Amino acid sequence: MTDAMMDLSRDILKSETARVEIPALELSMTSGSLGGRFTTIEGLLEQIKDQLESISPFSFGDSSRAEDGTSSNKMLSLVEGLADVIAGNRLVKIIVDDAAGNSYVQNVYAPDEDPYLKIIEYVRTEEDDDDLGIKEMKTENYGEEDQAS
Repeated sequence: MTDAMMDLSRDILKSETARVEIPALELSMTSGSLGGRFTTIEGLLEQIKDQLESISPFSFGDSSRAEDGTSSNKMLSLVEGLADVIAGNRLVKIIVDDAAGNSYVQNVYAPDEDPYLKIIEYVRTEEDDDDLGIKEMKTENYGEEDQAS
């Protein structure tokens, strides 16, 4: 993220197969953890924050803070970090990795190239193909099996 307000308002289509990472917060969400969503970056971060708060509600009460008001709780620190990003107080790199290639992040500079959005195409690994069910697909002579039964 380079300009908090502009970046937070970017549209994003995050497919079910996409992983989301925020290295600065040591956050990595596996594919399927949020399902598919069409929202903004801000909306996606809010949904991540809400999900983290809902899976561990006891991590956020008064007992989650030390006497000096600091947090020794890693989950609380993560949620507070997300809140800072959402408020525009902290700029971070957000990585959306979709082995199926079904996700989209809006280019706010269109039709020009977006200097802050990097799209990297890569060859899927065997593990990615396995996770997506591609290794199990029968793409040739698939009708013959049904006729033989």
